[in-house]
Amino acid sequence: MNPPPETDPTVGEVGERGVIEAIVAAAPSTRNGDDAAVLLNAAPNSRAVVATDMLIEGRHFSTTWSTAEEVGAKAITANFADIEAMGARPIAALLALSAPESTPVSFLRGVAAGIAARTGEYSAELVGGDVTGGDTLILSVTAIGSLGGNRPALTLDAARHGQQVVAHGNIGWSAAGFALLNHFGRADVPERFADLVTAHCAPTLTPGRGVVARATGATSMTDNSDGLVVDLRTLAHRSGVGVDIDSAAIAPAALLCEAAELLSVDPWTWVLTGGEDHTLLATTAGDTPSGFRTIGQVTRSDTVTVTVDGEAPAYDTGWVSF
Repeated sequence: MNPPPETDPTVGEVGERGVIEAIVAAAPSTRNGDDAAVLLNAAPNSRAVVATDMLIEGRHFSTTWSTAEEVGAKAITANFADIEAMGARPIAALLALSAPESTPVSFLRGVAAGIAARTGEYSAELVGGDVTGGDTLILSVTAIGSLGGNRPALTLDAARHGQQVVAHGNIGWSAAGFALLNHFGRADVPERFADLVTAHCAPTLTPGRGVVARATGATSMTDNSDGLVVDLRTLAHRSGVGVDIDSAAIAPAALLCEAAELLSVDPWTWVLTGGEDHTLLATTAGDTPSGFRTIGQVTRSDTVTVTVDGEAPAYDTGWVSF
């Protein structure tokens, strides 16, 4: 984290109230400021959906190469992707934040601005949370969503043999961006790879794709947060099926191949094991939903496995928390 300028106070200097005021100013909401937020009445025949995820400095992001705004945006995408993966619409977020006393207030203001910008894409708001001191910068976001209509949520246990596997979003881009940042540092990554860097520092997801998939007949969904093979294996295990991926449908994009050649690595490691793209991965017996592409098939399998072109994938690891 860059040292604060002389005129930029730290969180230790302004205290809890000053930190809250800075966050609320950067991410304003008429529902933020009391002990709890009162949300609007749910639409008829709708259900609430909640998810929570933490981002820890040095493990999920680095202030060496990520801006404060990117950290805030990444925290929202990681959580709102879980709401979308249920086929629901994100409507609000809560932020619990722990920061060392030396953290510049301007940095937290930037985090809040990134949160506000990303929640605004969903017509959602940051409606409350908590702040406290700590040894490490930690963001814990709770996302709240609304699941409308009487169709079931897109749970992990509803994939069925014969369905197609569809995806929305890039695969392997975040991992490629991380590899470039790790090798060069932010300032020296060649400009032509800017999209890969952004995919890692501030991944995006087109709002509403999960809702579209559910409305058009998808039965199960997850997001690519831990790695393509790992996340599809979880879905396959929960549903008691196999998943066979078409290699041509997930082949590394030209930009990934160029980055891999520069770093002397196999781009398939990023595609199969990367994670943090938050690509939506769904199964459906109907037409491919708008904004998605078909990448494979759900199969019968006694071993509940994920294959690529009928064979074991070349790489099958992914993110592990412990």
